[in-house]
Amino acid sequence: MKLPAPLRVLNEGLAFLLELAALAVLAWWGWGSAEGVVLRLLLAVAAPALAAVVWGLFAAPRARIPVPLPAVLLVKALVFGAAAVALQALGRPVWALSFAVVALLNTALATADRRAAMRRGV
Repeated sequence: MKLPAPLRVLNEGLAFLLELAALAVLAWWGWGSAEGVVLRLLLAVAAPALAAVVWGLFAAPRARIPVPLPAVLLVKALVFGAAAVALQALGRPVWALSFAVVALLNTALATADRRAAMRRGV
């Protein structure tokens, strides 16, 4: 399914916002899941940093290590899933479910559009 250009741009913008939100949620979770300032700070920095590194290596549009689409989708599921689980752990179950559903729909649309472009040879 090829998305019309305006919808593609909106979906790509939403994807970027979801990525930023996932990093923010992981930092929030890190800060709220430990005792002591040092450990809180360490987790608040390390959790989103790990997600960003994995994303940049395998799932980013210009990933350092190109992998097949199923591997890209696995990385996205892990990062977005971790953010949804973190929201649940923070006591925000509605936010967790909402985030997971929006991330899933966004990724499904982007994947369908990408596959249509590959079939056309674009």
